[in-house]
Amino acid sequence: MELEVPVREPRHFSHLKRDHAFMLELKTVLMTVYYPSAFGTGQGPPPSGARRWSRETWLPRPRAQMAGGYGKFGGIGPLALPFFGLSTWFTKLPAFRNAALATHWPPFENYVVGGAAVKNQAGPAPEGHPAEPVFPLMLFSHGLGGTRTMYSGICGEFASYGFIVCAVEHRDGSGPRTFINQPREGAETTDEKMQPNQVGKGTESRRRKETRIIDYYFPKGNEYDTSPMSDQGVDQELRGAQIDMRIAEIEEAYHVMSEISSGKGEEIARQNLRKKGYVGASSHGLEGIDWTSWKGRVLTTKVAMVGHSFGAATTVEILRNPERFSYIGMGIIYDIWSAGIKAADPNDDGPNGRIALPLLALNSEAFAYWSSNFELVRKLVEEACAEDALAWNLTIRGTIHLNHSDFPLLYPHLCSYALKMTVDPQRCLDISINSSLEFLQKVLPDPYHVLPSRALRTEGILDLPIIQKLDDIPEEQLHKPENDKWLAARLVIPNELHYRFDPREVLRRRKVRKNRGQPLDQSVDNEIWMHQSPSDDLLRKHGLPIPQQPRHRPARNDEQPQVRERDASAGVGQDDKTMRRGAQQPAG
Repeated sequence: MELEVPVREPRHFSHLKRDHAFMLELKTVLMTVYYPSAFGTGQGPPPSGARRWSRETWLPRPRAQMAGGYGKFGGIGPLALPFFGLSTWFTKLPAFRNAALATHWPPFENYVVGGAAVKNQAGPAPEGHPAEPVFPLMLFSHGLGGTRTMYSGICGEFASYGFIVCAVEHRDGSGPRTFINQPREGAETTDEKMQPNQVGKGTESRRRKETRIIDYYFPKGNEYDTSPMSDQGVDQELRGAQIDMRIAEIEEAYHVMSEISSGKGEEIARQNLRKKGYVGASSHGLEGIDWTSWKGRVLTTKVAMVGHSFGAATTVEILRNPERFSYIGMGIIYDIWSAGIKAADPNDDGPNGRIALPLLALNSEAFAYWSSNFELVRKLVEEACAEDALAWNLTIRGTIHLNHSDFPLLYPHLCSYALKMTVDPQRCLDISINSSLEFLQKVLPDPYHVLPSRALRTEGILDLPIIQKLDDIPEEQLHKPENDKWLAARLVIPNELHYRFDPREVLRRRKVRKNRGQPLDQSVDNEIWMHQSPSDDLLRKHGLPIPQQPRHRPARNDEQPQVRERDASAGVGQDDKTMRRGAQQPAG
């Protein structure tokens, strides 16, 4: 479901202005909520009051204008409409809008094992717990150039394992384009509070005039401040203010979900500005949602805070402020971009406090070569472990910065040919989700860890031996670009022409695509580099088992790389002997 709700305290952040208006102004919070759905979703009668089953479009409405925003952000201007907008015009999220909330505990098999029939099967409730589960809440923060729907692969996967995922669209100028429906002053904020003759074409026209459009904010005179090669460095004033606004939006989104869980869903629905007649809204609005079924069904404590890139930086700032965000219980950071991250002060319990909550850091191989950024990730994990919190740090081989978004799933060939991605994007999604679920089942309280555990095909990713330094990895397994121009931008494929047309590689890629969604190997250490994990003593302290395999696996420079017939890199790429160097992708 999609919600845009006026915030409790409208305000602006920093004195920065453009076109005589404050750049960072908070009036409403916009979010897409992904959640486990009830049996029969998508079949039979649609939700009560709805005309038909509907799915939200991946490219947010109004789609032509959104494509224009992407064109401006990507530097291709009007070409975005024919080449990007039209290709995604009819792409829809693989989930039905406004479906009933699930009332069953998950079975012990997932779709890959049990087939489509699993979707309509329930498992028994844990002993001593109610028949209807309470679903853990997850808050998701997107990166620069992102939207609330750009991470539907990850958010939808988490929802399918029993999480309610609230993906916030940040209106701080970090997205390509967003539309803010201005709430009217006084009582007339919704259709229900207007007289019948006030609601019509004139009302819609007025709303469009009142709607504010926020495009991506390029820092003046320093448009590429996110690049590791920027001479001027990061625009700290703008990025710091954006972080402040982002965490305020997260607070508002959490408040909305808490209100829904407390039984005030109808009140939230009356405030919703994403309904027929409002800019960017679907005519379906929130039709058919039974708000009474949501009461008491959302776990609003021990909330998982998750973010990608700039969203990961947002996550870190939230984790470092435990008093303000007492409901946050853990954090997952995908390919963090370090702008806005301040050095931890052990004597400060405020925004610069230390991370003392469980943390999982997943890096793309591209960003792992950005040494200063990667060093920050190491310090964050060390910071958490020093506070006796469980923390892991790993890299997925063959990946670029965009791999945690939907972009490689939609444009795998573009990411392969232009950005030199060598991992199969679906396998990357599998690894990201599986490692995250392994982490969550270790740190979630009872019985909520049952939700991600039951249908998960555990690969033991978090138990892999540690390779602490990239220098310990054989050169044949690295993909670092020799030219710093491409650092954090793309990967490099040596002998690319031979690789593209080698019949053996073509057959291998076909075989991997045919088996998408299934683990490619029981052992995944050739797909992942594990850099840091909790010590044995820390695992014992938290009552977790100790991995049976050696905790450290230093790789010698003269060690021959292992080549598996179907490793992750073979999805769109080549085997270890062929792949020698690689690169990265734009920050944020």
